[in-house]
Amino acid sequence: MNPDAGPADPLVERMRPFRSSIFAEMTAAAVRTGSVNLGQGFPDTDPPAAVLDAAVAALRSGHNQYPPGTGVPELRAAVARHQHRRYGLEVDPELGVQITVGATEALAAAVLALCGPGDEVVVLEPYFDLYAAVVALAGATLRTVTLRPPEYTFDPEELRAAVGARTRLVLVNSPHNPTGHVLSADELRILAEVCRAADVLVVTDEVYEHLVFDDHRHVPLATLPGMFERTLTVSSAGKTCSVTGWKVGWVSGPAELVQAVRAVKQHLTYSGGTPFQVAIAGVLDDVEDVVADLRSSLERRRDLLCDGLESIGLRVFRPDGTYFVTADVASLGVTDGLEFCRELPERAGVVAIPNQVFYADPADGRTLVRFACCKQPEVLAEAVERLGAAFA
Repeated sequence: MNPDAGPADPLVERMRPFRSSIFAEMTAAAVRTGSVNLGQGFPDTDPPAAVLDAAVAALRSGHNQYPPGTGVPELRAAVARHQHRRYGLEVDPELGVQITVGATEALAAAVLALCGPGDEVVVLEPYFDLYAAVVALAGATLRTVTLRPPEYTFDPEELRAAVGARTRLVLVNSPHNPTGHVLSADELRILAEVCRAADVLVVTDEVYEHLVFDDHRHVPLATLPGMFERTLTVSSAGKTCSVTGWKVGWVSGPAELVQAVRAVKQHLTYSGGTPFQVAIAGVLDDVEDVVADLRSSLERRRDLLCDGLESIGLRVFRPDGTYFVTADVASLGVTDGLEFCRELPERAGVVAIPNQVFYADPADGRTLVRFACCKQPEVLAEAVERLGAAFA
């Protein structure tokens, strides 16, 4: 080292693009300016009473020390029952389910377990920013297939061209963040055909599986012919039960793939959240009842926000599910969504997320902005009022 050259950047080169997060930046802006925060996707109300009661009972009944590294047996069994009851998937609760510290750890452990230098990972874009970061952590290369509005579907030929000899893994997110798109039967069939033909592995991010609106239906890719044996399915209690701070997630699938994830996960956090794992185990069998009111309420809030954004002249892509609404702000004269979102707290007292950060080529989402609809109706109404006043 040259002592006169000044300090070198200690961060390994492949991770330098991920040094900062747009979510941290926008949340800080919301706090600094007192803005309505429609950026980060978390509810501003408590979870259903049954979920809270289960946690209190777990805390008071001795579940406060390390859980097994694999997760508490009750929760692993509950996840296996959920997969069978809801989707007809046969999962071994002992070897085919791994509890993780949120879906974030499940996704990271899966990519790190299955991919390395020289491998390619194909994702649908726009994509949650974690995906690119964990692919970089693994030393692999990201390849993208673009979902295009207004339907947010993909071109089958683009998918076939992206999945090649170096593809190790296809990472699929549905219901999809940030667009809110739920993959259709035709899209799932094409994905399955391409993955089988190329003999690649698949990780599916299904954290919004219970938060689907209107007549849309979430179908796991693992349920299609020839897919279970090559697919790891990721989900969590965070979105389903409105407990994003509990960080209870899981990955399920064929034993040999789950065991690969387990080998990596044990060297990350090892374990955590014992009382919360026990609580989710106690409500997962009845989760459809637990989330019924939440889903209908979220659908109404989606409509409130979509109608409000349309009333001020934005083109809105009404989502099929999730916490989020994407709108095109070009009608406001905006040419750069990132610049728009950075100015929005001061100008309108509202925080949102620029979709361009979810694309490999920011130009593909240049004027698209994501707003979270998982807030109280009066909060959403206040945000729309502020936006309307700022851009009248």
